[in-house]
Amino acid sequence: MLVTHALRPVDVEHSEMNGDRFGKRPEEADKPRSTGVSLFRQGKVPGAAGLNVDHRTGPGPFSGPIFNSSPNPDRVWESLTAVTLNPGHLDGNGLFSQPSTNPATAAFDILRTRILQALAERGWKRIAITSPTHGCGKSFVAANLALSLSRRPSGRTVLMDLELRSPGLAPLLGVADAGPLRDFLTGEQPLESHFLRVGRNLALGLNGTPVTDAAELLQESATADALAEMLEQLDPEVALYDLPPALVSDDVIAMLPQVDAVLLVADGTKTTAEDIRACERLFENRTPLMGVVLNRAQDRGMDRYRYGKKK
Repeated sequence: MLVTHALRPVDVEHSEMNGDRFGKRPEEADKPRSTGVSLFRQGKVPGAAGLNVDHRTGPGPFSGPIFNSSPNPDRVWESLTAVTLNPGHLDGNGLFSQPSTNPATAAFDILRTRILQALAERGWKRIAITSPTHGCGKSFVAANLALSLSRRPSGRTVLMDLELRSPGLAPLLGVADAGPLRDFLTGEQPLESHFLRVGRNLALGLNGTPVTDAAELLQESATADALAEMLEQLDPEVALYDLPPALVSDDVIAMLPQVDAVLLVADGTKTTAEDIRACERLFENRTPLMGVVLNRAQDRGMDRYRYGKKK
């Protein structure tokens, strides 16, 4: 059941949802690294004259200009490897790809619309999704919100797993062999070699290799450049960054300069009011807190919101 309350300072959403089932993390994938040269990156690469770079095969015979003066998002989206998510796997992990599969999709759709309206009013697109502590269901919320956003044919959404120390979105979504996101963040791997595309308008930046120095990596200028380039090349309406718990490490603080607002996910069974106040103090004067999503709330009266209920 979704309940709206007034929140500071953006007044977007306080919602109550159930479900938080996660899969196991995949084993590290032994994938070859790409050349690191993006077909869609602006500028020129020294020594690239006479070469046409393919991110799969490397340099090859030159057949014409390879760098555009500005990226073409349509071309970039088409270049991403297309994947199909298994509906049965999604359902087994509490993810709702279709509105008909679970009445909880209505809660995420309402949250989606409230967020889109707030972003449009302020010209924002980068949302960090975090929680006070571990196990609150932030990845569950991030994935379901991304799936809800992807049901809008005219809007493009990016979902990135930036919980670098303990990545979990790939197994949650049922995507095998997710490569190391570190290679993209450091500029060693081009965007189109790492990001995946679901349908026409959902891009996934997943991670299959834990990063021990996550806070340091997130503070590197190369990471800021990579994220800015991703936004420029893909031009999404919304970019969702699944981040670690805010009170556990300094990873979230390190990422705050790269986001427009924060969505906080609390656990209705264990998160305390002091946990939420501590997060508010952490974000204060740094990044606006859009709202709080209360996960694992008691599900009283959900049947009242079902369509087709007998009178």
